[in-house]
Amino acid sequence: MLIPLRWSSQTDEQLMKRAAHGSDRAFEELYNRYARRLQGFFARRLNGDAELAADLMHDTFLRLYDARSRYREGESFRAWLFTIAYNLCKNQQRNADLLAASSTPSLTDDSCDIELQLDTAILHDALREVLAALPDPYALLFSLHYEEELTIPQIARITQLPDGTVKSRLHKAMTIIKQQLKPYENH
Repeated sequence: MLIPLRWSSQTDEQLMKRAAHGSDRAFEELYNRYARRLQGFFARRLNGDAELAADLMHDTFLRLYDARSRYREGESFRAWLFTIAYNLCKNQQRNADLLAASSTPSLTDDSCDIELQLDTAILHDALREVLAALPDPYALLFSLHYEEELTIPQIARITQLPDGTVKSRLHKAMTIIKQQLKPYENH
């Protein structure tokens, strides 16, 4: 009697190995795990353009699917996926002038005090502006590390930068963010 596979208990690397050997179900599980996250990554990098983010997320998975047979066992799946995403994003930013309206936080939650909602909205807007104004090398590394939770060696591999450069740029990004948000410190 065969024991059924529990796709949800498989690691990303195990699923990618199965996908590389032709399992569409394993690839579908990876898609389910990463589609929203990847779309969020693109949306943050592309100033909130949800439609473009969705297109690039789908392009990333198409490229991943086309390249699945080249997956090397032991390679970090997340690093490989975000390498593809990073390159698509870099190409998009190089080829187009992206202007998108960013959404404002909702103030409809009646359970919170209006003053707290306004403070939160102001801080959220200020943080979004600071992150949008970060020079691209810092913004990209910030996004990969703090939002996508990739390690410094993974980011170094994706961006083809030395580990030390990634660390120093992340430190510089945090310094810039802290400095820019200093006026909101006591709110």
